[in-house]
Amino acid sequence: MKIMAVNGGPRKKWNTATLLNKVIEGAASAGAETELVYLYDLDFKGCRACYSCKLLGGKSYGKCAAKDELTPVLEQIHEIDGLVVGSPIYFWSLTGVARSFLERLLYPYVNAADPSVIPEKKIQTALILTMGASEDMMKTQGWDRQLQGLEAVMKGIFGMSESLFVHDTMPFDDYSKYAVSPLIDPAEKARIKKEVFPVFCEKAFDIGVRFAKAMV
Repeated sequence: MKIMAVNGGPRKKWNTATLLNKVIEGAASAGAETELVYLYDLDFKGCRACYSCKLLGGKSYGKCAAKDELTPVLEQIHEIDGLVVGSPIYFWSLTGVARSFLERLLYPYVNAADPSVIPEKKIQTALILTMGASEDMMKTQGWDRQLQGLEAVMKGIFGMSESLFVHDTMPFDDYSKYAVSPLIDPAEKARIKKEVFPVFCEKAFDIGVRFAKAMV
């Protein structure tokens, strides 16, 4: 059994990466084989609207036809048992790289006229999304509902999906060095990082454990 974590953020040692590593640790502790993929290390683009994945009788029907450094990752996803996609929220949405990955992964399966393209093998999937916004702002602005729509798409394709929304993250340690909103309280942010972020790390670890145990 294998679980893959995909990091759609640019940093390998910060919030999103930390949480995905916790998923990997949890899965490995329960006996799963694991892999962590950094999308920013790969040279690829999003969907090119070639529609080869929709061409009836075509050799790429039901799968992305583009060939680049993302192709082996997409092919490997057909063989794994669990997939966790992580991304920070930039400008109210996933990073462009994470969005491009999901376009290439999900769009070949989206064809209401022909459900046969949906993978027969069902796998556990999850989204881990980090943001500097507060939990209240996330809810009042409706970001959680917007992102839950993506969760619903993944559930429809792969059979199972869940989301972990991690709010009030710190983009850097020393706020005095950067131009930030006067509404931000650095002391409160530091408290949340110390007291609340570890709770999210535990939840991420538990996702890995549950995914691994569900596949035994």
